[in-house]
Amino acid sequence: MLDTSRRTAYNAAHAAFRDTVRRVFAEHMTPHLDRHEAEGIVGREAWLALGEAGMLCPTVSEEYGGLGLDFGFNCVVTEELAYLGSSAGFTLQNDITVNYFERLGTEEQRRKYLPGMVSGEIITAIAMTEPGAGSDLQGIRSTAVLEGDEWVVNGSKTYITNGQNADCVIVVAKTDPSQGAKGTSLILVDAGTPGFERGRNLDKIGQHSADTSELFFNDCRVPRGNLLGGEGRGFIHLMEELPQERLSIAVSAQAGAQRAFDEAVRFVKERTAFGKAVIEFQNTKFVLADLKARLQVGWAHLDWAITRHLAGELYTDEASAAKLWHTDLQWECCDKALQLHGGAGYMNEYPIARLWRDARVQRIYGGTNEIMKEVVGRSL
Repeated sequence: MLDTSRRTAYNAAHAAFRDTVRRVFAEHMTPHLDRHEAEGIVGREAWLALGEAGMLCPTVSEEYGGLGLDFGFNCVVTEELAYLGSSAGFTLQNDITVNYFERLGTEEQRRKYLPGMVSGEIITAIAMTEPGAGSDLQGIRSTAVLEGDEWVVNGSKTYITNGQNADCVIVVAKTDPSQGAKGTSLILVDAGTPGFERGRNLDKIGQHSADTSELFFNDCRVPRGNLLGGEGRGFIHLMEELPQERLSIAVSAQAGAQRAFDEAVRFVKERTAFGKAVIEFQNTKFVLADLKARLQVGWAHLDWAITRHLAGELYTDEASAAKLWHTDLQWECCDKALQLHGGAGYMNEYPIARLWRDARVQRIYGGTNEIMKEVVGRSL
């Protein structure tokens, strides 16, 4: 269990909410972790349970069925999910897609989607990445051409979180290819729309319980009113959401790092070698002492970043630096924790194996850590 007794980013309301999150996860997630991993997807029953408990999109205003809470409540869910060791796509909906609907959506779009996103009846995804365009979103080739009162969407997307579950996908497409990034828009495509097909639930190294998919659009026609935000402003809208998205990844990374550390401490206290507990060896203590110091710094920095974001003062370069630092820390903790497990760490029956596998992609999505360095470097 995460020790939150000395956290500075949260108040009593956040603490009470965390108790609810832990209770719901203990009932609806923990007993099913292995099944979620085996099936490659988290079923809708879990989404509905979280929705009923107020754990989905808690920042949505009461007008649309939400609780109207601050982003700190999202962070509580993200931390507890990561510490649990689940890669369910709840945080994508909580921390990323819902903002697009609430901030950019028309009144009709908000009323159509937000209540269901809060209840868990509507699951969303955002389709940015393409086979030939990853961190460089300006290179996307999918198009949406206006014909009369309909957008005709063509193209393919890959590595899309919630792709199998999604009831609605925010598709990043070029509405005016001649304008480059300025010709990018966001188009809503509902499940069941003719021309919209899901491909494989992709076979990944880790994060097996996250349904990550290929999506295909072949002359997929949607109403003109499915434009989300301003026409030609899609790239700007995406950039506006990057600080929160990258902070969300940093939050999950820190909690995942802590879980890996805790697993290592537990293991080396129980495991013996040469007649004594593994924790009694100097190398073990030094490795864990170094990780503990880094985790201490990490939690302090994370609370600083969350507090700045709640005040509307977290800049893109700061969020990018947080994503870079905390995901690097997560990988270091997971890798060293696995090493301290010895051969047991390579066995899937031990939690550290899953934590190690799931951590690897954190330095890739949300913009690779190499791109994070470029973003921070440009701010100098």
